[in-house]
Amino acid sequence: MADLSFPLLTATAAVPAVGAIATAAVPAAKRTAAKWLALLCSLATLGLALVIAFRFRPGAKEPFQLTESHAWIRDFGVRYDLGVDGIAVALIALTALLIPFVILAGWHDADPLEGATPNHRWRPTQGFFALILAVEAMVVISFEATDVFLFYIFFEAMLIPMYFLIGGFGDRAGPHGEEQAATQRSYAAVKFLLYNLVGGLIMLAAVIGLYAVTAHQLGAGTFSLQQIVEARASGQLTLGTGTERLLFLGFFFAFAVKAPLWPLHTWLPNAMGEATSPVAVLITAVVDKVGTFAMLRFCLQLFPAASSWATPVILVLALISIVYGALLAVGQRDIKRLIAYASISHFGFIILGIFAMTSQGQGGATLYMVNHGISTAALMLVAGFLISRRGSRLIADYGGVQKVAPVLAGTFLVGGLATLSLPGLAPFISEFLVLVGTFSRYPAIGVIATFGIVLAALYVLVLYQRTMTGPVKAEVGGMHDLKVRELVVVAPLIALLLFLGVYPKPLTDIVNPAVGHTLSVVDKKDPKPTVQVNAVPGHGRPGQAVRDQDVEAAK
Repeated sequence: MADLSFPLLTATAAVPAVGAIATAAVPAAKRTAAKWLALLCSLATLGLALVIAFRFRPGAKEPFQLTESHAWIRDFGVRYDLGVDGIAVALIALTALLIPFVILAGWHDADPLEGATPNHRWRPTQGFFALILAVEAMVVISFEATDVFLFYIFFEAMLIPMYFLIGGFGDRAGPHGEEQAATQRSYAAVKFLLYNLVGGLIMLAAVIGLYAVTAHQLGAGTFSLQQIVEARASGQLTLGTGTERLLFLGFFFAFAVKAPLWPLHTWLPNAMGEATSPVAVLITAVVDKVGTFAMLRFCLQLFPAASSWATPVILVLALISIVYGALLAVGQRDIKRLIAYASISHFGFIILGIFAMTSQGQGGATLYMVNHGISTAALMLVAGFLISRRGSRLIADYGGVQKVAPVLAGTFLVGGLATLSLPGLAPFISEFLVLVGTFSRYPAIGVIATFGIVLAALYVLVLYQRTMTGPVKAEVGGMHDLKVRELVVVAPLIALLLFLGVYPKPLTDIVNPAVGHTLSVVDKKDPKPTVQVNAVPGHGRPGQAVRDQDVEAAK
């Protein structure tokens, strides 16, 4: 039943969409006005996201709340259906929170270049900030959509503004000359687009296949997630084993590219390396979360049997992502590419938690999406401030920064420690839950995954040591510390890392009921714990593992 009150979910996506159009329409000479307009629109979106969070009722019986439902393309069963569960609420809040910081951090990233050749002087400020708002609108509605076709449209549409943000507004501090840098940006943008388009086309075939199955068995085709799940639960809709597995693979492939999961990850280091630091945050902390979110919402709920069938292979791929991404991060010479490979490792943990099929694993994976977004934003944005001062992304070009810019170095250290999941900072809780949830069902994989934590400590501490400690290099000697605008960007992120590190309850209260619903759809329960006990009459030999309820019965 649709909520007939104010269309809050539509408004949350419409504000940045309208803001994007308005920002793009600002006259060319009014660059500062365009920046402020974009910032105000992002803050208004944040306000609406907070209203969603306050109006959301954790533990309610309905799987989706604040719903909106309208007929769209009647002949094909396409509807404008929106609704949020706890997982969507958390990710909408994350998106709305990060965009104002992305805009502030990129305040001067699209300003005209002084002394540039005419071919590279045109960097329209209005376009840059309009594209950021457009991405925000598409990501938000992707989290809200409960119609598969509606989700697919915006899942693919967000590739277009991202393509222009990477290729048209790339990093100015690359190790190449201006001409080669432009070539590298174009290569990264095209690679990003092609990888995700291929995934999207495969998903489109699966979406059409799902519609055909529903049309055949239900009499009328539908894309409604809730209707399909209910029809499957009641036995009205049955998918053959082969059909369900093929449809699952079509959906999962697209989400694994977006996530990204090894071996479909290779576009990410190029895209993050060549994009500006704020756009790199947009990629890994916002856009990529749509992939892992969709695994929970669509893969598991639409195809529960196929999800269980594919779980062993997916867990192995996630494990490879964890170790492979961390190993490559250790060997990087480029600061931004190091953070990109670290993100691949972190996304491995998220996918590991999702497919562990336990409440701890999936709850931890959802928290990981939020906490990784905050920690990576903090680290990448501070890295961007550092790179803009020196004009180089190479680690070897730095040294002794903490002596000339102690606040910059300190915030960089906190962001790095959060990335390695130091206890007391937000990512620790989520990583711990993922490992506990994985170990309870797949102990061998859980043990191997912990190796990623060791490697994370290595690449973060080595990065800090090489850039921030040691003798002050001549090129670093005149480096100034963080400005007020930069502190406004970084300080709230660090405060959130500390707050959620010691008190994650506000997030867990919202997320856990949605995780429980997902597990019930997949028909998975947490493994029963076992304990080692002495001989209990009628309950086995000394030292034998006995279920806790058997011990209570013996007492």
